Amino acid sequence: MRLRNFAAVATVAVVLVATAACSSGGGTGGTAGGKTLTYWASNQGTSIANDKEVLAPVLADFKKKTGIDVKLEVVGWNNLQTRINTAVTSGVGPDVVNIGNTWAPYLSATGAFLPYDSANMTAIGGKDKFVPTALATGGEAGKTVTSVPLYGLAYGLYYNKKMFSEAGLTPPTTWEEMVSDAKKLTNASTGVYGMGLEAGSYTENVHFAFITAEQNGASLFNGTKPDFTSTGVVSGVKRYIDLMQTDKVVNPSNAQYTNGTEASADFAKGKVAMIVNQDNADALLTSNGMTSSAYGVVPIPSPTGGKNVSSGIQGINLSVFKNTKNKDAALQFVKYMTSASTQGILGKPYASIPVLKGVTPTFTDDAAIAKTFSDVYNNRSRPYPLVPLEGAFETNVGNALNGMFATIATKGTVSIADVKTAMQAAQDKTNAAG
Repeated sequence: MRLRNFAAVATVAVVLVATAACSSGGGTGGTAGGKTLTYWASNQGTSIANDKEVLAPVLADFKKKTGIDVKLEVVGWNNLQTRINTAVTSGVGPDVVNIGNTWAPYLSATGAFLPYDSANMTAIGGKDKFVPTALATGGEAGKTVTSVPLYGLAYGLYYNKKMFSEAGLTPPTTWEEMVSDAKKLTNASTGVYGMGLEAGSYTENVHFAFITAEQNGASLFNGTKPDFTSTGVVSGVKRYIDLMQTDKVVNPSNAQYTNGTEASADFAKGKVAMIVNQDNADALLTSNGMTSSAYGVVPIPSPTGGKNVSSGIQGINLSVFKNTKNKDAALQFVKYMTSASTQGILGKPYASIPVLKGVTPTFTDDAAIAKTFSDVYNNRSRPYPLVPLEGAFETNVGNALNGMFATIATKGTVSIADVKTAMQAAQDKTNAAG
């Protein structure tokens, strides 16, 4: 699996939160004395076996430095959240666990995870080492974080250099320019489109509902209450789906793209001129025969007069179960995993953006691309809603957009009133989940 979908894919299960809040917490793994820790790592590489290969020397180095052994289990993303929820409710789980950073608010609300209060934060090296936007994903708004960033990701607009050059175009700097360029590059009769979208993926769609709302200066929550029907949210969704409906720069078949890879494959094969993707797209594009010299990346542009937002803050965080018997060892491990040296080692195989200040990205050899994504992550990103209902928000809003794209793909139309109706239904479902 590819990391860019993981943080959102795993937000669908929120039904355990109510019971989890009554739990004493997870994390009883390890041995007395803190000499052995259990660690559930998310599948970040090309396979679970690949993750074990990547992490083995890192964990061996940690043991050499501290004397602490780490019992590793790499958990696939289709199972990880269920495993965590079960550990929360049962009180039996690992010492340390990876979480998708969008899970952090609802998991924080369970009370199962160790807060990084002043003493615990100091033990892992202090909050000042983290990029502020990354640390902002660590839990509920206004409360002590219960997770810290490990791997960072951000969205960018990938464009085919040859197609742009042949059309006499330069990379767009506004949404309007992006649409204009996409129209010039679209030739539906030959099956070539200006843009490709994962329009059947609720995880991708909810990300762009969030991004376009933020560009409009709108919030999807008013405090902890869903607010999906404001003018800024609704118009942002309409602007996004109109790439297929009104602008006609996205092939309607993209409504069937569900797994986060199809649009990228089309891009690599020259079927589309632009895609929106995260910084770890390089391996996927390479596997489809496209070299990094064939494309460039710029921030996803905002509409003229809009806010300078190009991405949500994507990524993976680290949490410690509150009832671990190995608190000190667990905090040593978190400090090690979030150190500059370890970030540098894991940044390339996991194609992640550093979550620490002053660390040079290693996920690409292209300095311009590294600079673009680092700028987006540090300066043009916003955290997803830091509320317990975040998981329900992602599921319900994402599915609402899936439905609208499906309507457009089957030659129906979606008006601004239809968008508002669909968003109201999503809001009602999200409220019901609370």
